[in-house]
Amino acid sequence: MKNKGLHPENRFNKGYDFDVLVKQNPILEEFIITNKYNSITIDFSNPQAVKELNKALLFTYKNISVWDFPDENLCPPIPGRLDYIHHLNELLGNEKNIKILDIGTGATCIYPLIGVAEYNWSFVATDIDLDALDTAQDNIDDNNFTDNIELRQQFKEEHILKDILEDDDFFSATMCNPPFYKSAEEAQGANKRKSRNLGNNAVRNFSGNNNELWYVGGEKAFLHTYLYESSLQPKKSKWFTSLVSKKENVESLKASSKKLGVTEFKTIPMQQGNKVTRIVCWRF
Repeated sequence: MKNKGLHPENRFNKGYDFDVLVKQNPILEEFIITNKYNSITIDFSNPQAVKELNKALLFTYKNISVWDFPDENLCPPIPGRLDYIHHLNELLGNEKNIKILDIGTGATCIYPLIGVAEYNWSFVATDIDLDALDTAQDNIDDNNFTDNIELRQQFKEEHILKDILEDDDFFSATMCNPPFYKSAEEAQGANKRKSRNLGNNAVRNFSGNNNELWYVGGEKAFLHTYLYESSLQPKKSKWFTSLVSKKENVESLKASSKKLGVTEFKTIPMQQGNKVTRIVCWRF
């Protein structure tokens, strides 16, 4: 089961060895099935199976042994999150002492955990949800990453960089996985469609609380706020980056970037299986 499209450096680009993964996370064994093609896999419409699989993937890093978060929080797919980290590493070239700002880190704190495990980077990670930050801090502490990861709370949900950046901050790059939807209702409708596509109407195969899934105005509004706020403090980071799920939002962002003094704007395509997305990157 090769994962087509993953970064060449991604440790999961040749697929999953379930024998190895069960050793990393023995709970996974109860969710393993044989599909109609006689391949070993899991039921990807079962949220608990997906969570235990991704735990096993994360535990292939020798310095990560704990990863706990409430079921209502999104379970990030580890291979795709790792791809973002690898692409950032390429973007930054041979830079030393890399420090990343992770916007909206969530309870899983996944980008900082992977970034420390893979490259020994340092992170400042932000979120508006204090409960999410408490859980993230537990994951940081339990894996002894306290020297590498600092958490900060964003108190105003309409802002992204404003009130987070401090006078002495300077980052190699910022990164973000923005909310997709404009409202809770839109997010719920998308979840129902996804469940139907998986052939399982009764089970939600992905979770997510409000601030993880939606932002007033949706992804486009979030990205434009992020771009505008980056233009107010352009020297705080060498690169500003974000995942963008909707291709049409890239052109809109690019047009606005020219008006705000961006000197370089680039798009990095990413693919995991049939899912195609991209990273947008800009600097001043």
